[in-house]
Amino acid sequence: MKYVILIYQNPESRAIWEGLSDARRAEGYAAYADLNQDLTASGELIVTEALADPAQARQVTVRAGRPITSDGPFAEAKEHLAGFYLVDCASVERAVEIAARIPGVEELTVEVRPVVDLRAAPAPRSPE
Repeated sequence: MKYVILIYQNPESRAIWEGLSDARRAEGYAAYADLNQDLTASGELIVTEALADPAQARQVTVRAGRPITSDGPFAEAKEHLAGFYLVDCASVERAVEIAARIPGVEELTVEVRPVVDLRAAPAPRSPE
């Protein structure tokens, strides 16, 4: 089963990260590298990415068939999506174990959510 592990950051957790020494940040990056290596070796890792600052985001809406964009950040929430893992593992319990290994998880919010396989969705019916 596929799960997405969403990593949320807020101003406090960002300040903690930025306040770390270079050596401590290097340890954090090394912990991510170790997690990535372990998940690759187990065959569970599909992809993982860190996301740019939300100020670089663009919100896209379509009105009257025309796309309209606006600059981010656009959410009123203090938290923002900072990165994610997409894993294929045996159970939600295993996905939670993986999420618990996210470096800095004590200061972050991490969400585990099953991925819906749309290929398994019923085919659309033809109009009669």
